[in-house]
Amino acid sequence: MTGGASVGAGLAAAREARQIMPGERIHVVGAGGAGASAAALLAGAAGGDPSGCDAGGPSTYTPALVEAGIRLAWEHSATHVTEPPSPDRLAVTKALTAIQPDHPELVAARRAGIPVEPWQQVVADAAAGRTLIGVAGTHGKSTSAGWLVHVLVGAGADPSAFVGALLPPALTGGAAATARSGRGAAFVVEADEYAGNFDAYRPSIAIVTSAEWDHPDVFADRGAVIAAFDSWLRRAQSTADGSPPILVANVADDGVASLVAGLADWPGRVIATALVDVPAQRLASFARGIAEQYATAGGPATALLGRVAAVTPTSTDLEIHGLDPLRGSLSARLALAGRHNAANALGVAGAAAAAGTGADAIVAGLASFSGVGRRLERKGEAAGVVVYDDYGHHPTAIRLTLEAIRQREPGHRVWAVYEPLTYHRTAALLDDFATALAGADGVAIADIWAGRDPDTTVASAAGLADAVARHAPTIPVAAPGSVEATAAWLASQVRSGDAVLVMGGGRSYRIAELLLEELERR
Repeated sequence: MTGGASVGAGLAAAREARQIMPGERIHVVGAGGAGASAAALLAGAAGGDPSGCDAGGPSTYTPALVEAGIRLAWEHSATHVTEPPSPDRLAVTKALTAIQPDHPELVAARRAGIPVEPWQQVVADAAAGRTLIGVAGTHGKSTSAGWLVHVLVGAGADPSAFVGALLPPALTGGAAATARSGRGAAFVVEADEYAGNFDAYRPSIAIVTSAEWDHPDVFADRGAVIAAFDSWLRRAQSTADGSPPILVANVADDGVASLVAGLADWPGRVIATALVDVPAQRLASFARGIAEQYATAGGPATALLGRVAAVTPTSTDLEIHGLDPLRGSLSARLALAGRHNAANALGVAGAAAAAGTGADAIVAGLASFSGVGRRLERKGEAAGVVVYDDYGHHPTAIRLTLEAIRQREPGHRVWAVYEPLTYHRTAALLDDFATALAGADGVAIADIWAGRDPDTTVASAAGLADAVARHAPTIPVAAPGSVEATAAWLASQVRSGDAVLVMGGGRSYRIAELLLEELERR
């Protein structure tokens, strides 16, 4: 296990954002990643002169960099720092310092006195002078951030953004990317709690979707996660007109409810959201009751409640009742499946309203959003088998995504295919993973993706498969090996009418691609 102290060691501490200077040379190490690629794009849009490198070669995130004319190298070398023109600063992922503290470019930069910062600081600097909207939470960050960008674009607000999943060309105006550059006041950022990744972001409006224990290498328990969110929110900044910062909080989540309960002395204001199962005529009284619980030093809370009125394979009908800033009842037919996405929609509506978006534009944006990359993404169908891809890598996310697939594909046999993300997360939450995966009709576990966690001794794919089999002894369960072996095994097991849900980080997306290729050859 890396340990929290080693993550980000040697990087400059988070600071107040400052505007990127015209022509400022910023070299991004690991530019093929979701966040680092966005940092390069946003630095260029802000007037800087970004470059990047990644020994992993091109990725799904790099076509946008190529389109933007950003210089890229597919190797790591100290010459990226030492050869003129030298960069003014380096931007890297914090995890790099934990697994490779002697990385040649980091060493060269330090010797030359060149600042080395997390890439999140570059994103924050690109947002300097804008209304920063931070979207945080254990689950639902990417979907909520992308959804909010979609609503704001539809309303004519022309936001800039960083989202940790690919935004479609219709939102970026170019290649699919994790960044959008606009001229409006709003700047949306996905704010990740891992090892203080969100510390550089000082939002005026924040969403917190959920607060559960995750990242056992840096958080001892759920209380530590909540404390990180609390510390982040206490650095929030007033809005442009001097009003207190605003927190849109999903208080139906136990961890978020605990977080908000501890913010009684916070100078900001709370919009409490919750998806509830009550008759429509009782939503107003529930909203008043919930609002009364979450007053802060910044003033009384307001509430935005939702009720799922109906579901079909292609839609979720959401009824919304809001106190100020959205008054009265609204209805939206969501194209996204799952109750968790109905809850995400409430957070998006609250943040959009706080940013000044009108009710009609909010309803239209909620209804027309079709999702972001690798979030319940339908990859295709072959030989009668439909295949979905998702980034889910926490037991709760797996459970909720399986529920959404059953809404989307009613009556189908559902396969859960999972590439675990890091050994220590797998070990710490092993039984929770097994319980969640056992809700499928068949399970395949690919080899664990180590990422920043190289300790292979604490968990294994076979061990997780055994735990699933103990919970669900009547369903097929296997740990075939690599993503290639997993795809091949699945191709021999699935039959027409099946739905396959591939989940995980790392290279799990290749399982969906390879499975479809094999089925198409039949």
